[in-house]
Amino acid sequence: MSQESPSIRQLVSEVAKDAKHLLQTQSELAKLESDKVKGEASTLGGLFATAAVTGALGGIFLLVTIAWILVALGLPTWAGFGIVTLVLFIVAAVTGLLGKKKSDAFQPMKTTKAELERTKKVLSGGQPDTALVVRPTASVPEQR
Repeated sequence: MSQESPSIRQLVSEVAKDAKHLLQTQSELAKLESDKVKGEASTLGGLFATAAVTGALGGIFLLVTIAWILVALGLPTWAGFGIVTLVLFIVAAVTGLLGKKKSDAFQPMKTTKAELERTKKVLSGGQPDTALVVRPTASVPEQR
């Protein structure tokens, strides 16, 4: 009883059919997981939004309470609320200045931009000005 082995064409056809089935199955799995993740992310987003709004309202009530405490300690009403308002403006100014200072120093994707410039220069026939150094402990390559 000799069994005839399949031809190469049949084998390739079977492999292609199996690969197509595998890709379709993986695509369906990814879609199902994606839908589940979207639902969970939506729920989490709602919970965090509720927490943020509730926390902000709590902060406002805390500030009003502090102002009334200052009034109860003998300050006029305008002074108690004025002090709380002044402290808020001082905090806003300090954090705004710190943010401005940090944003002036912010250089997003510095290494990527430098590498793109090097690549353009090399592709146009030039020599790169700097060598790219990749250190195993660093997460981002450094320019030398």
